[in-house]
Amino acid sequence: MPTDELNAGLDLLPVVALLAAGVIAVPLFRRFGLDSVLAYLAAGLVIGPHGIALFTDPQTILNVAEIGVVMFLFLIGLGMQPSRLWSLRRDIVGLGFLQVATSGAVLTLLGVAMGFSPAVAFVFGMGFTLTSTAVVVQILNERGELGLPKAQRMISIMLVEDLSIVPLLAFVAFIAPGGEDVTAADRWLAVAIAIGAVVALVLVGRFLLNPLFRILARTGAREVLTAAALLVVLGAALAMESGGLSMAMGAFLAGVLLSESTFRHQLEADIEPFRGILLGLFFLGVGMSLDLDTIAANFGMVSLAVLAFMAGKAIVIYSIARLLRSAHAEALERAGMMAQGGEFAFVLYAAAAAVGLIDGPTNAIFTSTVIISMVLTPFVMIALRRFIRPPAPSMDGVEAPDGLSGNVLIIGFGRFGQIASQPLLMRGCDVSIIDNDVEMIEAAGSFGFKVYFGDGTRLDILHAAGAGSARAVLVCVDAPEQAERIVRQMQAEFPLVPVLARAYDRGAAIRLMEAGASYQIRETLESAMAFGAEALAQLGVSEEEAGELMAEMRRRDAERLELQISGGMHAGDDLLKGNAPRPAPLAKPTRSGRPGNEEAASALSAKRRMPPET
Repeated sequence: MPTDELNAGLDLLPVVALLAAGVIAVPLFRRFGLDSVLAYLAAGLVIGPHGIALFTDPQTILNVAEIGVVMFLFLIGLGMQPSRLWSLRRDIVGLGFLQVATSGAVLTLLGVAMGFSPAVAFVFGMGFTLTSTAVVVQILNERGELGLPKAQRMISIMLVEDLSIVPLLAFVAFIAPGGEDVTAADRWLAVAIAIGAVVALVLVGRFLLNPLFRILARTGAREVLTAAALLVVLGAALAMESGGLSMAMGAFLAGVLLSESTFRHQLEADIEPFRGILLGLFFLGVGMSLDLDTIAANFGMVSLAVLAFMAGKAIVIYSIARLLRSAHAEALERAGMMAQGGEFAFVLYAAAAAVGLIDGPTNAIFTSTVIISMVLTPFVMIALRRFIRPPAPSMDGVEAPDGLSGNVLIIGFGRFGQIASQPLLMRGCDVSIIDNDVEMIEAAGSFGFKVYFGDGTRLDILHAAGAGSARAVLVCVDAPEQAERIVRQMQAEFPLVPVLARAYDRGAAIRLMEAGASYQIRETLESAMAFGAEALAQLGVSEEEAGELMAEMRRRDAERLELQISGGMHAGDDLLKGNAPRPAPLAKPTRSGRPGNEEAASALSAKRRMPPET
């Protein structure tokens, strides 16, 4: 093999090492409930100069990987539609700006108290103010709380923090120490050039970008659109850098200008893979850049900074939350989750080091403080959840059941229960309703319903709700396990009361029948049958024939269900109509002993594996 070819092969080693580090570290950290950002940082530390030394110059990687941060800010800009900003205006103004400004001021004062100059302390404090969006969103997502109001408030705050990086980067460049030959006129000229670059970018985005993407879309070439998306991001970043501002500001502005574009989702889909890979590469570079010798030499300073900054930021967050009338538990949870620094701090500290505002050892101290705070956050949340019990739901305006005596008791008042209640109420039945979702109870009250707070799986609640004197109990909860438990409680305590239950699927329906439900219905059965009947009508099938087909379907379904109760989920499979091609009928058994039609059908049925509902 020629030497040149051999060297070309050896050049793949760094690429393979970087990819392997991410591929191994991320699943391993996720396995222990830690964030992928921490995985990349740890992997970078292992393969960097202070680990096994596969890389000795992490700055080279950081220079390339900064494009990932640029793309991240472009995607943030794409999400900044005016309508979204307007809907979050109260949380953004009331919470976001107040928290960023107050936290930045307090942390800057702490930095000064630790012996840093005001400018350096400002960079340190403001960098730590920028919470890790990746860590917080991951925690909220794992808990299934992203859609809750408290999560939306945190996201609004982090939105302001993410936006703050743009003016902070510009401010760091402005306060950077200059040479003695820099005059006031030079600084004003630099400001004018920067403003001109912003104006030019806005004009291009306003009048050229959408027409350009329309022309490219007509070509039908997907790769051209992807190239154009990268061109917009990198071109805007280059324009801002040429104007003396940060690449991040250019990318963010380009995203905002395209946020209302009809091509926004296409751009987001094209940029996202590049952003993810390069941002991961950026965190790997940050991990490689950790100077363990400097950290060891300044261990006391780093430890003090972590404790002081996390405590100071948590106190500020909690105080502001309580000042704006958040509950104690929500304020404490927000303080614990957002007391960390974030990934944008690395960008700010790297920019400050690049312009000479801080030196290498100071950058190492700052970066280590943020990383350690990110590592500690999952453990802080575990401690909070272990030692602080979740508060009981507020019962303001909500009543618990006590001696109810309605003819019908409905347990669970979601969409299913609301619809099921209508014919009963139209007939004039005396209906009592209980549910354990306070927000739903309050919402139902605004529509004229009286719903009592109560957990239908508890026997004392069933007594208080009048289950024993009801002529019928409707179990409309959406959780199959809860529905089965309620039915069993009713069967054991009030066996003479008819119980009608909502079933999630066939398996749940069978378990409810075994538990003693007088009637059960799968929640999607009737709507799916009506849907299928309408599909037949659209295909030109007569109403009479469609009715016969639906009646036959009901008969087959009921027969299958009876067979499944005694024979298991695959009993009665031959009653199903499938669209997969079946083998041609075989001949009847012959002298050779080969199976005939019935044996083949039985063997085929035994091999079938159908989804839970079928």
